Amino acid sequence: MRDTGGPAAVAEEPAAGIPAGPGAAAPRTGIPEGPVAAAAAPAEGGVTGRRALYLGLGVVLLALNLRPALVAVSPLVGTLRDDSGMSAAATSLLTALPLLCFGLLAPLAPRLGRRFGMERSLLGTMALICGGTALRLLDSVVALFAGTVVIGAGIAVANVLLPGLIKRDFPARAGLMTGLYSMSLFGGAALAAGVTVPFQQAVGLNWRATLACWGALAVLALVCWLPQVRTRTRVPAATARAAAHPVRGLWRDPLAWQVTGYMGLQSLSYYAAAAWLPTMLTDAGMSAGDAGWMLSFSSLLGITGSFLAPVLVGRRLRAGVLATVGALLCAAGLTGVLLAPAAGASLWMVLLGLGQGAAISLALLFIVQRAPDARHAAQLSSMAQCFGYVLAATGPAVLGAVHDLSGSWTVPLAVLLALLLPQIAVGWCAARPRQVAGR
Repeated sequence: MRDTGGPAAVAEEPAAGIPAGPGAAAPRTGIPEGPVAAAAAPAEGGVTGRRALYLGLGVVLLALNLRPALVAVSPLVGTLRDDSGMSAAATSLLTALPLLCFGLLAPLAPRLGRRFGMERSLLGTMALICGGTALRLLDSVVALFAGTVVIGAGIAVANVLLPGLIKRDFPARAGLMTGLYSMSLFGGAALAAGVTVPFQQAVGLNWRATLACWGALAVLALVCWLPQVRTRTRVPAATARAAAHPVRGLWRDPLAWQVTGYMGLQSLSYYAAAAWLPTMLTDAGMSAGDAGWMLSFSSLLGITGSFLAPVLVGRRLRAGVLATVGALLCAAGLTGVLLAPAAGASLWMVLLGLGQGAAISLALLFIVQRAPDARHAAQLSSMAQCFGYVLAATGPAVLGAVHDLSGSWTVPLAVLLALLLPQIAVGWCAARPRQVAGR
């Protein structure tokens, strides 16, 4: 039990969805226990039955939209530069803008959630993604950047609010829902990375229209989420009154900073590696097409890692052990890229994908589990993602600068390997079964 200095103190929590010990009563759940036909008893603040299934599907659809509109830009960068005449610096800014939006706009999300409610705010995020995607259809570089900022703003708010919604509506199935959420994040990214160019070539669209096609997925999510706005989760009056006020004191809480540190370090590692891995492989003699496929292959494996990690935590495996295993898998993959980049590329991508997938899902699970309620979860999510994504945005630039100074990829890869040590340390700290303070 963690002493938080007063009434905010809480007892250690069991793993998500698992009884506290032998003979303990099974926790009441917000979604069915097993087959679809099984109806579970409601947990306090949770949802059950058919609505839980629809809400779970809505979460998956929302999560699927949080990467494709941005990831799809990378495979089209060459065509985009040739057509628009953009410089390399401008192109780098275009790809860094979303991460900066994720970080800088994250603090606004809890305010929007309190003002309009989570359901309406999440509906608005899909509207922003649709609007930003449409804006990029205009034949203007300014519109391209503006549309990217609008999309980034929508994703930034959804990034923060979805963990809070999972905490509120699926309190006893946080591990499963976090696994589905993070799996959908990786799935959307892998889909965009692997399908964008083949789709463009098959249909014969220009790059603007190709990017706009990803807006159809956001339209689908928006339509499917509309019923949730009309059927908002009922909460006790006291809880509703508390939810109308921001959490205070969270930034002075060591556990909140440990969760934030883990989110930031794993994000930095992921985005820095994703930005430069294709270049590392092409410098080692691999073709550009094969190098791009290796990155997509790694994202596909990330789907497996992102789903399994929180589910395994729900099976009473220690989250700290899984955070360490994830970092060690990444270390093995990066070491392979350092020693034999082209020869064993497939194996290195398997290791990296599994490790990175586990890390992001654990970061999201820590936000849900370390928060005592949805209000704290949204505020902790805002804090972790604000600092985490701003830190991640510096990763690709710093790694590229180190490469330019050293003249090889050895030192940049050594930096990434070294950063895995503090990632393991804060992962162990964030994994301990405590909850953040704040009131």
